[in-house]
Amino acid sequence: MKNYKTQMEAAKKGIITKEMEIVAKKEYMDIEKLRSLVACGQVAIPANINHTSISAEGIGTGLKTKINVNLGISGDCKNYDVEMQKVKMAISFGAEAIMDLSNYGKTNTFRKELIAMSPAMIGTVPMYDAIGYLEKDLLEISAKDFLKVIEVHAKEGVDFMTIHAGINRRSIEAFRRTGRKLNIVSRGGSLIFAWMEMTGNENPFFEYYDEVLEILREYDVTISLGDALRPGCLDDSSDAGQLSELIELGYLTQRAWDKDVQVMVEGPGHMAMNEIAANMVIQKRLCHNAPFYVLGPLVTDIAPGYDHITSAIGGAIAAANGADFLCYVTPAEHLRLPDLSDVKEGIIASKIAAHAADIAKGIPHARDLDNAMAEARHKLDWEEMFKIAIDGEKARNYFESTPPADKHSCSMCGKMCAVRTTNMILEGKKVEFCSEK
Repeated sequence: MKNYKTQMEAAKKGIITKEMEIVAKKEYMDIEKLRSLVACGQVAIPANINHTSISAEGIGTGLKTKINVNLGISGDCKNYDVEMQKVKMAISFGAEAIMDLSNYGKTNTFRKELIAMSPAMIGTVPMYDAIGYLEKDLLEISAKDFLKVIEVHAKEGVDFMTIHAGINRRSIEAFRRTGRKLNIVSRGGSLIFAWMEMTGNENPFFEYYDEVLEILREYDVTISLGDALRPGCLDDSSDAGQLSELIELGYLTQRAWDKDVQVMVEGPGHMAMNEIAANMVIQKRLCHNAPFYVLGPLVTDIAPGYDHITSAIGGAIAAANGADFLCYVTPAEHLRLPDLSDVKEGIIASKIAAHAADIAKGIPHARDLDNAMAEARHKLDWEEMFKIAIDGEKARNYFESTPPADKHSCSMCGKMCAVRTTNMILEGKKVEFCSEK
């Protein structure tokens, strides 16, 4: 019988779990080094004891940058079959995590199916599910009611939960004092803020934080400390509201670790490129090097329809400077629930950002595929290029849409392909264009 409840407790006791072994192998990391990073909280391995289909992943210091895919139904889009198609697409493209953000009706049937079949980590925001699950309006929900929803999600096998515990009376005071263009853009954060203002009570997740931790510890659920006061536009970034909440999140991180509960800390949001690196340093300092999970950051506010690009730019900079986990953003951000095409574009953009950052950080073997692609291009081996590409199907479709006369080039350069020309010269051949038939 196991003599530990969580990955962190095992690591503190010097125990190597099967999940640690899986992660160490994936990451080319010495198992003892990984154990020590889990023990001190710099790496989290979100793996609920009831999620039996999971293929464990690590998030944090020295590991590959992971990506998360958000999906789930809303009152305007209720087709769970489409959401399951999105799940399968996310898994096929190698997304390490999927968050079910469904916020309409009874969501547990889909969530149970998702947990049963998914090798990827599953995350939720219990606050989104509270009204539908409890069948109560916001003002009617008690503090202890919120904890019931957390327990239900934990029992079902959710690996990590976004819990907005840092938006307490202190951080709200800083938020009010500062003033913002976009106020609160976090859906869960806005609901907690509304509940606090209507009831006059403290944030229930903060007030009853120890009880929250006991539930999470029982099932080894990683707490993802939500950034309710994240900036929703460039003008609000790095303000007193954001930073005051971050201070609270650092305090809550240490309290979770004291109970052997694994932690991730969530971050911005919208932010100009010149602020991103500093924010990563501040977060790691205030939150004791806990894994950092960022939405974007989106580096400009004027590109609706293209926010998978604004997010990938910010995500690459953030991850290269210490962020560990990127939440994808789709072209539909700010506009509508994403469809299958949007989800694919968002995944690819996020994967590119994560991979580019891993190269910059010197993650072991991060360059292997890039080197393999260079070799394939050197040989003008198109099949190998398509095999290596993140989206080989798209690459093939582009290549074949305007087929070249010479199979050893593409339709852009034709026989004037630089690689072909150089290869021929180095092989001692003549390069002739006019006389070639």
